[in-house]
Amino acid sequence: MNLGIVVPGFSASENDWCIPALLTLVRRLAEAHHVRVFALRYPHQRSRYSIFAAEVHAFGGADRRGLGKLPLLWKAVATIRREHRRKPFHVLHALWADEPGYVVVRAARGLGIPSVVTLLGGELVSLPAIGYGGQRSLLNRTLATRALAGASRVTAGSTYLAALASRLVSTELLPIGVDLDRFSPGREVPSLLSGETKLLNVASLVPVKDQQTLIRAFAAVKRELSNVVLHVVGEGPLKNQLQRLSQELGVERHVLFHGAVPHEELPRYYRSADLAVSSSLHEGQEWVTQEAAGCARTTVGTRVGVVLDLEPVTLAVPTGNHEALARAIREVLSDRTRLRHRGKLAREEAKKRYSLSDTVTALTKLYRIQTEEVQ
Repeated sequence: MNLGIVVPGFSASENDWCIPALLTLVRRLAEAHHVRVFALRYPHQRSRYSIFAAEVHAFGGADRRGLGKLPLLWKAVATIRREHRRKPFHVLHALWADEPGYVVVRAARGLGIPSVVTLLGGELVSLPAIGYGGQRSLLNRTLATRALAGASRVTAGSTYLAALASRLVSTELLPIGVDLDRFSPGREVPSLLSGETKLLNVASLVPVKDQQTLIRAFAAVKRELSNVVLHVVGEGPLKNQLQRLSQELGVERHVLFHGAVPHEELPRYYRSADLAVSSSLHEGQEWVTQEAAGCARTTVGTRVGVVLDLEPVTLAVPTGNHEALARAIREVLSDRTRLRHRGKLAREEAKKRYSLSDTVTALTKLYRIQTEEVQ
């Protein structure tokens, strides 16, 4: 099949893990289909290149905001139509419903072909306290609403996200899986993470990940479990603020910031941890929970994304509540045998629900059904 995939950003090379799940997804799809990717904002310069067997058209939209983004979206629509004349698409697929979704639906309608829109991020939320969410902008709300209303099929990466969309459209649960050959059980690396009991948080240091709540929860856990250490993998603008909070709470020697870690090295971190922890205020899907599960590690996190879908293998608590998060962490750590069992169950659930191979199979089936319905 000839597939057109529209994304906010895509890898500039095979070694650029811009959005790792998208790179691995496109690589697998391109093994069986002719794939053309249209990247709206990243890379930050206009270019056309190949990654694996996929063609990539980058529009270099970078930080265009407000009405200034409309020429970018129209340019993408025009390029897709031109590419269709060169080699007709069978289906167009948007990953994220606002800008990519609008482009796909508008282009597909004009070409008379089916469109699939996948909800993955913050398109349907508004968190004004931290300046996050697509619903904070009238233009983004309009783009997402039109995309969801006009798509041939809408999918979501988690039941939490599907529930957010239910007031607008019916959705099909179809998570974007991870590479379970890469994220698999294996030997831990004792020298990689210090501490007798090791907690691992993999996330950018930005407000929506809410590591402030995580560090407060950790401080409460530390008062009862002296041997526990929190390891934070990721970079972002809140690093200094989070380090100061650790100092204020007296746990600075036990909260270790590892900075950015190359994606291919992450499995070693998951395998070397005892428990993955998450404190996000919102997650559309949360690939890190799937990656941890692939490595036979369970997660204690907030009631967003797939943490909620994986209960009772995982344990989910309300957002922004450090006391509830601390209680859940203590509960899971209280029985080491049960913790290991949770990890094994997490791996089994990942194989059932979040295999990248199964995702490609499910998407291919969806594409064929949509194409046949149009014909």
